[in-house]
Amino acid sequence: MVAIYVEKHLRQVALQKNIKKAPKRFKIPMPGLIFLCQPGKAPWVFAVKSKPKKEADIVYKAPLANIHANGLSCAGSHKYPARLEDTVESFFISFFSATADLHNRSKQFPENVIHLWEFLDKKKRYPLADLVEHGTISDLMNMGMD
Repeated sequence: MVAIYVEKHLRQVALQKNIKKAPKRFKIPMPGLIFLCQPGKAPWVFAVKSKPKKEADIVYKAPLANIHANGLSCAGSHKYPARLEDTVESFFISFFSATADLHNRSKQFPENVIHLWEFLDKKKRYPLADLVEHGTISDLMNMGMD
């Protein structure tokens, strides 16, 4: 397992609601993210307010679709690369689904994180106060990832 920290960044994301229609595209600001990666497997994804420096630092639920409550992303039919360095970009070029667990990823939009995406579309900054706490860096280091 390798942890990759990604600085806050504007991201293009695509939401596939209907397989017969083009996906809806958003350009949204993302907070810092931590990806826990293994070759060829779906990553675990968490948000942070700043780059973690100690085990007690707080981690948050990633404000994204296709992520289970424990932080593991759902790959669906997406194939992840063997090169860990390519995992983050591979994650963001995959299509997100509106049928996955969309709850509790935003304080302002607790029922559906897609509403947060609609609110943030074309904005420049992610509202860090909106992040929903998940645990600590220590919790990530000690959780089972099988």
